[in-house]
Amino acid sequence: MKVLKFGGTSVGSIENICNVKNIINDGEKKVVVLSAMSGTTNQLVAIANNISEKASNDAIDKINKLHETYYSTIDNLISDKNLNEKVKNHVTEVFNSLVECTYKEFSELLENKIVAQGELLSTFMFNCYLQQEGIKSALLPALDFMRLDAAKEPDIKYIKQKFAEVLNNTAEADIYITQGFICLDANGEVSNLQRGGSDYTATIIGAAIVAEEVQIWTDIDGMHNNDPRYVENTRPISNLSFDEAAELAYFGAKILHPQTVTPVRTDNIPVRLKNTMNPEALGTSITSNHIENGIKAIAAKDNIIAIKIKSARMLQAHGFLKKVFEIFEIYETAIDMITTSEVAVSLTIDDDRNLDKIIAELEQFALIEIDKNQSIVCLVGHSIVNHQETYKLFQILQDVKIRMISYGGSKNNISLLINSKDKVKTLGKLNDYLFELVTL
Repeated sequence: MKVLKFGGTSVGSIENICNVKNIINDGEKKVVVLSAMSGTTNQLVAIANNISEKASNDAIDKINKLHETYYSTIDNLISDKNLNEKVKNHVTEVFNSLVECTYKEFSELLENKIVAQGELLSTFMFNCYLQQEGIKSALLPALDFMRLDAAKEPDIKYIKQKFAEVLNNTAEADIYITQGFICLDANGEVSNLQRGGSDYTATIIGAAIVAEEVQIWTDIDGMHNNDPRYVENTRPISNLSFDEAAELAYFGAKILHPQTVTPVRTDNIPVRLKNTMNPEALGTSITSNHIENGIKAIAAKDNIIAIKIKSARMLQAHGFLKKVFEIFEIYETAIDMITTSEVAVSLTIDDDRNLDKIIAELEQFALIEIDKNQSIVCLVGHSIVNHQETYKLFQILQDVKIRMISYGGSKNNISLLINSKDKVKTLGKLNDYLFELVTL
């Protein structure tokens, strides 16, 4: 059995929803994971923010407008009178419950429950649409099997057991539909896998059932060799290894959630990236195989903060780095890049929630310099640190000021830290040097 995930843009219009129906209706049994309709999650987050700010009237206004949008979509998608009424009644119940939320005390749990409604709405509506089209489908509620453990990691053993139970207790169907993104936490409360988490849901399910393949359907023809939002004439990559895909996803490739390949790599379950609007395109295949060496792709990660920790007295002392890392561990803040010199350590983070507390602790034994508005530009490919063409990337040093370089920490990744204002120029320059065969 295959697992197919469709993102928000794939179910964001009537035309796209029809495309999804045509893609999945091929006579093979499959699990289909759906995101919320494009724009819905943003609106639900805004509603939650209004509630936290005690701006109930603003929240209710957004709820009513979103309700109207769904009514319009239902009328254009579902012509069967009984099914149309069924979906509208369900949608009305959901939006009435959102209005009730505006009178409640705000909490993280309340926010999670609000944001979860996007996937619950899209899957209910899509299931009814498939039934109208004569396709045998069934809903598998993600909250009945998708759970995180105490470390906020997917509880694969629990998921595998519960998914099998839910599947066995559901009437046989050709298409099993479930929600991406949403889950329960270790205490059984509603939570989620963070933005982009529907990809992660798909591969978690893929691992749980040892799927034949996991397909991630979005609005682009696979993973590109550079960011098409900023660079012209990029091209899709036909093959990536799990290592290469993981590096690109972590360092900014928006097509994949950073943890997507983690659940499936142990069982070598292939992941394929496909385009809902162009289903005939080959897309990108992600497997354990390394097809070729050298730089394959470039990605960029924004909102990076560089921290320079300088202490001539302590840097070479035993336990100095341990003390530094313990501070970041206490505040659950991950480090992306790190370099050292004789008198200083420089590192980067992308989470500033506890930045003030971290700096206060570091300043007890070191001088601290902070650079905000930084970006990490990441170059990825198999064994690129040893490849004969890799020297070309250093030509960019004459054009762009580089704050830090990470070279050698991974044989598949070289990272450059630059000022964010230079990001677009840097992506373009690297594209020219590495992929357009510019004469140097």
